[in-house]
Amino acid sequence: MKILVVGGGGREHALAWKLSQSPKVDHVFVAPGNAGIDSTQKCSRVAIADDDLQGLLDFAKKQAIDFTMVGPEKPLQLGIVDLFTKENLLILGAHQQAAQLESSKHFAKKIMQAAKVPTAAYQSFQNQKDLDAYLGESSYPLVMKYDGLAGGKGVRICENQSQALEYSKELFQDFIFGSDPKVVCEEFLEGRECSVILISDGKSYQLFESSQDHKRLLDQDQGPNTGGMGAYSPSPIFTKELSQQVCREIVEPLLDEFQKQKLSYRGILYIGLMITHDGPKVLEFNVRFGDPETQVLLPRIESDLLETFVAAAKGDLGQNQIQWSSKPCLGVVIAAHGYPTGVRKYDPIQGVDSIDHALVFHAGTQRKDQKLVTSGGRVLLVCALEDNIELCRDRVYDNIKHISFDGMNYRTDIGKDA
Repeated sequence: MKILVVGGGGREHALAWKLSQSPKVDHVFVAPGNAGIDSTQKCSRVAIADDDLQGLLDFAKKQAIDFTMVGPEKPLQLGIVDLFTKENLLILGAHQQAAQLESSKHFAKKIMQAAKVPTAAYQSFQNQKDLDAYLGESSYPLVMKYDGLAGGKGVRICENQSQALEYSKELFQDFIFGSDPKVVCEEFLEGRECSVILISDGKSYQLFESSQDHKRLLDQDQGPNTGGMGAYSPSPIFTKELSQQVCREIVEPLLDEFQKQKLSYRGILYIGLMITHDGPKVLEFNVRFGDPETQVLLPRIESDLLETFVAAAKGDLGQNQIQWSSKPCLGVVIAAHGYPTGVRKYDPIQGVDSIDHALVFHAGTQRKDQKLVTSGGRVLLVCALEDNIELCRDRVYDNIKHISFDGMNYRTDIGKDA
């Protein structure tokens, strides 16, 4: 089979790496990919942007691609699944309407409300005057979320009214995310965060193993929010009892509501949770795999993931069951100078070839004059699969010592409390 993976980050490198291991796969094309794809068995890059839907469709037809897996949210929001399905091309991912679960916080809240899924109380706003009036009467801390896609950077936890009004100004006067902002304000939930990822064929579903990511830039969960600075799997707080509760109170009511609203959902659903004193509550949905969670989940899968993906895309997961290793996996992101705000590019990277008994997934990398250089905020992720989480940590951090580039930074406490 010929496979197309859409996207260019660490998640897509991990997907290509895993799919290439299937005996059914002849070749995996990754569009646009990154420098790590070049050295991955049976994989090659294609110079097509992940939001160039027509270019991707033309390529899939020309190459007679048998199956397409979509990594990032943008092409899903733009309707790549609708386009490919119309042309009878097999693809896994949420249709455009269902993709609003991620691209619109307000849409997601309305779905949760209809399905009676536990989540934080909220209010939505479309103008600064109403928002600022609400902020003047609110209790703090308060969570403010830009309604649309913001690369993981649209959520702000405001400790006081001053911080909230500042974010309001950034959204409605500075237009940091565009000229027509909408905002969801919700109560601040206390507890422990974890995430669950599932695959659905539109009717039935299967949970992936649990994972835990670290969003803050700096050690001890300090600094600004990022797309994720590291992760590990499994998460110790996601017990069997909690898993059953999440399925009963969140996943199943949600999938039932999708069917009621005729939302076709064949794809991956990532559910961000806060485990509160009152039980699990939904923080957010992503209509695709998390990054960096994907990079620590896929090394734990022992079965042929392509078979599961294809079964879901055809609408029949049936008896297909993902087989998991009992070993944990932990990964640490290495970021570029300035991340997550003004990122410096084209710093030469040394030492990646020195990695031993660990995996390296590329994200913001490219080749320039035959040299590996940085090209984005999150540059690499080093991960290891070992008998316990402490051995994973030791293996990963020992290997990171071999890697160097000017301005590199990473957290030193990933998995420390696991």
